[in-house]
Amino acid sequence: MPKAYASTVIDLPADRVWAVVRDFNALPAWAGHMVARSEIEEGKAADQVGCVRNFYTHDGAQIRERLLALSDLERSYTYNFETTPFDVQNYQATLRVTPVTDGARSLVEWWSTFDCAPDASAQWIDTFANGVFGGGFTNLRKHLAGG
Repeated sequence: MPKAYASTVIDLPADRVWAVVRDFNALPAWAGHMVARSEIEEGKAADQVGCVRNFYTHDGAQIRERLLALSDLERSYTYNFETTPFDVQNYQATLRVTPVTDGARSLVEWWSTFDCAPDASAQWIDTFANGVFGGGFTNLRKHLAGG
């Protein structure tokens, strides 16, 4: 099972970073390079385990993801794909924010595991690790900096 992984250090306290990414429906705010609009289905709360976020990318692709776990203690959440244009199966991803102990900084990690055709593994690892997660980190930094 392939694993895509990306991490970054942000020069802000973990609680501040977690307050932004914790909202499962906030992708348009902090990952606006990818997400045009998003909504939580069936009127559920954005931090309710089992809720589904339904969002559209700027190129019109629809993705639906179900929140599988959320921990304020660990500052993490895990989700899967319910509907995706990507040719992967059994996709599960986790985003986690951890305090860096030598300053008011945060280690932000985002990873996913999934199944795909063996010859497509490297492509999907790159897409998720560098395109989605890496691009998300770039925009998260901009959002946290106020711009």
